[in-house]
Amino acid sequence: MKAGRRRLVVLASGGGTNLQAILDACRTTAINAEVAAVVSDRRSAGALERSRVAGVTSMHADPGVFADRASYDAALAELVAEYEPNFVVLAGWMRLLSSAFLDCFPNRVINLHPAKPGELPGLHAIERAFGEYLNGGRTHSGVMVHLVPDELVDAGPPLATVDVAFEPNDTLDAFEARMHEAEHTLLVDTLRALCRDEPATSHRTTSDHGRPSDDHADAQ
Repeated sequence: MKAGRRRLVVLASGGGTNLQAILDACRTTAINAEVAAVVSDRRSAGALERSRVAGVTSMHADPGVFADRASYDAALAELVAEYEPNFVVLAGWMRLLSSAFLDCFPNRVINLHPAKPGELPGLHAIERAFGEYLNGGRTHSGVMVHLVPDELVDAGPPLATVDVAFEPNDTLDAFEARMHEAEHTLLVDTLRALCRDEPATSHRTTSDHGRPSDDHADAQ
């Protein structure tokens, strides 16, 4: 690790597109950090292959070999702690973390959720938001990056948010693509600020294709 750079451990369960955004930003020093390790609860997760290609330590932490959630989380915390992270980033991590893990990293666990604060906690938030749009109950959704201080689902203090508007005759695929682009941008921007001890952007509104509109930017 280069002197002065922060250390990130990324937990990911899926394909790892948000991980890739982090890896790319660290490589170009857009984020003043390096990914020390990537851990997945799924052996076949694409995130593990992305980390291998990037030359980053990658590990499969199998929950199936533990008797219960607390035992798994305690072992996961011990594993992650070996890499001395400044921040633990949940980038598509699909398991709820208990206090057995969270208490080991106070104010250092960061989650990305494809909804605004207080909206659509849990799984399938993008699909649920799109369903509400089709029923006339929603004009926009959004993305947030937040701290994870406890076991409540997607309810920790927000660090940054961005709106993603629905467009006329929108489709789920098109909306999902804009959401994912917004996720990548917001996560990188938030980590950039955290790793420089700067305030993260607290609210932005996306225009076409998920790009932030400057006239809605606001510093926290």
